[in-house]
Amino acid sequence: MPRYAAMTKAELETELAAVRARYDEMVARGLALNMARGKPSAAQLELSLPLLDVLDAEADLTAEDGTDCRNYGVLDGIPEAKRLMATLLDDEPDSVIVLGNASLTAMYDALVRLMLFGTQGSAPWGQLPAVKWLCPVPGYDRHFTICEALGIEMIPVPMDEHGPDMDEVERLAGADDAVKGIWCVPKYSNPTGVTYSDEVVRRLASMACAAPDFRIFWDNAYAVHHFSAEAAEQDRVLDIAAACAAAGNPERYLKFGSTSKITFPGAGVAAVAASPANVAEIKRHMNAQAIGHDKLNQLRHARFLDEGRGLASHMAAHGALMGPKFELVCRRLDEELGEAGIATWTNPRGGYFVSFEGPAGTARRIVALAKEAGVTMTGAGATWPYGDDPNDSNIRIAPSLPPLEELDAAMDVFCCCVKRAALEKMLAD
Repeated sequence: MPRYAAMTKAELETELAAVRARYDEMVARGLALNMARGKPSAAQLELSLPLLDVLDAEADLTAEDGTDCRNYGVLDGIPEAKRLMATLLDDEPDSVIVLGNASLTAMYDALVRLMLFGTQGSAPWGQLPAVKWLCPVPGYDRHFTICEALGIEMIPVPMDEHGPDMDEVERLAGADDAVKGIWCVPKYSNPTGVTYSDEVVRRLASMACAAPDFRIFWDNAYAVHHFSAEAAEQDRVLDIAAACAAAGNPERYLKFGSTSKITFPGAGVAAVAASPANVAEIKRHMNAQAIGHDKLNQLRHARFLDEGRGLASHMAAHGALMGPKFELVCRRLDEELGEAGIATWTNPRGGYFVSFEGPAGTARRIVALAKEAGVTMTGAGATWPYGDDPNDSNIRIAPSLPPLEELDAAMDVFCCCVKRAALEKMLAD
């Protein structure tokens, strides 16, 4: 039996007194540590500093098709950048539209187009009585923010070790034509670190949907973010484009990706990949929105990453920095909380997050205690639509930004806060 569950009330009170004393010592340290978001560390950003020298004063600024990258034009991206982003998105260059710096912007724009114009002849979603979206949970808060901003009703769907609960996804998508799509982070999912199984991908592609214009938003943000060569080789996701085509639903998906956590967040390159019909539709709407995106940045990235051929070695260097941080987080959680039996957590092989499940009714208390002790975490509830985790139990841990020494100190505080919140809850109950 887990140690805390086996304690008497008196033993729990004694343990809580000791934990509170330890917590007070931590508050007195005056820490100021931040694990709120999955930001690359300074050491990771330094890996891409040579990118800034790719286009020096002597560089040829002409793309292979003769485009002067300093000037207007080329709505969907230069050929070199299309090949780079096709490698990242597991697709063909002709299926890729290269955009600005952020895939989040691309996803927002895609949903806005659907709300304003519909797709492939369907009614504009904004004119419908209701639009609903399936949201695997725990999930990515910025996805949920987009839906909330556009008035799209979000329906939580549980995640398991294979991906979203497909029985529930199929039931919801098949029963209601107001259900228009689903968010998917198929590899090293945010925050669970789950990689979708082949069966999940095939079922998403082939399931019967009440809405003929149902769309899968395939946000493959961590496609190349492995911690080891073994994970790079083994953690492969079935191609959603091929699966949809094989199932007779070639328009069902939109793939999104960027170099944000590969090179410089805010100064990278984003892209969308889609079927020929969807690419044509997107470009038609883009003609009113833009003349072209930053081709110098596209050229810079294509040359720095050798049009995708340099991704493996570059990301291996990222993984060498990230792996030890995730190992430290999981080791400290196991050392501090494993015997107590009060929490579970994921141990991912890539990506940017550890998903932590504490006792029901304690997540907000844990985050508040950590903040008081100088450690800022992602807000409790952020991994659920509307910020409402019904169990108040999930916390997203983001180990990437702090150096190892600071991360160790932050985990010391976090584990103490978990113990305190759990003991307080047990005694209150």
